[in-house]
Amino acid sequence: MNLRTFLNSMKPAEQAEFARRCDTSIAYLRKAISSRQPLRVALCVDIERESGRLVTRQELRADWARLWPELISASADVPLA
Repeated sequence: MNLRTFLNSMKPAEQAEFARRCDTSIAYLRKAISSRQPLRVALCVDIERESGRLVTRQELRADWARLWPELISASADVPLA
C-alpha cells in the first residue's frame, strides 16, 4: 500500500497521531507525497513500523535495496500483488 492511500484511509485525527508517532507532521508527509520528495531513512523505518508494515520501506524509497540490502532476499520471498 502506498503512503497516500494509507493516510487517506484514516480520519484527520488518526493521521495526526500517526505522524506524531513517526516524529513528523501530517503536513510534512502530505508535502513529501505531493512533491515526490524522498523521505528520510529513519522516517521510512518509523512509517513501516507504525503502519504495521502496511506501508513498507520498499514502497517509500526507490533506492531501498541500496539503503537496506538485507531486505533484498526478504522481498524475493514476497509475491507481487
